[in-house]
Amino acid sequence: MTTVLRASDSAQFLGIVPMLAGFTPRRSVVLLPFRGTRTEGAMRLDLPDTGAALDRYAAAAIELVRRVAGTDAVAVVVYTDEDTTLTPDGLVLPAAVAVDHVLGCAHAAGLRIVDALCVARDGWSSYLEEAPARHPLTEIPPMPDLPEASDVSGDQFAGAQLPAVARVERERVIRALRRLGALLDGDARPTGRTDPQAIAALVLLEDIPAFFESVLSAPEELPPFATAALLWCLEQPMLRDTAIAQWATDLAGGVRTLGAQVAYSARGTELPDDIGRLFAGHGAAPDNERLRRALLVVRHAAALAPRAARPAPLTAAAWLSWALGRATHAGRYLDLARRIDPDYRLAVMIDMLIATVPLPEWAFRGRRDG
Repeated sequence: MTTVLRASDSAQFLGIVPMLAGFTPRRSVVLLPFRGTRTEGAMRLDLPDTGAALDRYAAAAIELVRRVAGTDAVAVVVYTDEDTTLTPDGLVLPAAVAVDHVLGCAHAAGLRIVDALCVARDGWSSYLEEAPARHPLTEIPPMPDLPEASDVSGDQFAGAQLPAVARVERERVIRALRRLGALLDGDARPTGRTDPQAIAALVLLEDIPAFFESVLSAPEELPPFATAALLWCLEQPMLRDTAIAQWATDLAGGVRTLGAQVAYSARGTELPDDIGRLFAGHGAAPDNERLRRALLVVRHAAALAPRAARPAPLTAAAWLSWALGRATHAGRYLDLARRIDPDYRLAVMIDMLIATVPLPEWAFRGRRDG
């Protein structure tokens, strides 16, 4: 079902931007691509740093907008914690120079400007007015009360924090991981006295793709031995990459990716192009629901993992977030992983990917919903 939101003026438009973005932005530039009089979503960028190359910033921002099929216009909204400044020459809006660059690039690209607004700490205003007036924030109406509307009161980082877990639950996973690791590394042999949970974890690992598929059915309710098995798998680059590819496709995709990884490891056989293209955000659009459930799985696993084992699930969470179009969340997970291991290879690679490709190709043409 599509909900049509109509705004008759700038204040009403500001009232619906959080719903379009999925959160209430802070310290951000929000770009809203339009096709005619309609927009279906929003893109968020960090406000440019002082001294940033504004030409490159603006060009990259408008290039993102132009990648949305059918876009012929754009609206720009700046959210800042700064105040507007009243000078003898009139009101000066924060980030005015950066917005001028963005609007200039939009004009050069042939895009119509729907609106360009600033939401500052002391009021909102328009960059398009020759003599901007400051309006009270109370003029911005509250979000429409819609049955399907989600909570957008949080900022762009809302939902990126790891879930809270009980200490005793975490200790169980750590014990299970230690015992499983000892069995798999050959430091211990299964005996009648071996922890039955460790044996159960070994059984799960007899069919890796089937195990990766099974965790999607109860992403936040895995028993300790299953979480330990998953953490062990994510520590192995071949299995970690298989898990990500499978969650972005299906069970058959996981079986195929694992086979390709084994062939590469054993004989140096090149990986199929479509697997590399998937990781780079090209090809068929993933199923949203599979990505979301997989993200729940790895976030919960990261929260339960010992510190040294967290970079793998955190980096998987980064790619899955990016695949869902949540580049800001992806950056947060990469930051958490780098605090533990600054040289973790996949985190470095995904960081470079996001710097080059802020959103996957399928984010600009929609994706399948599960």
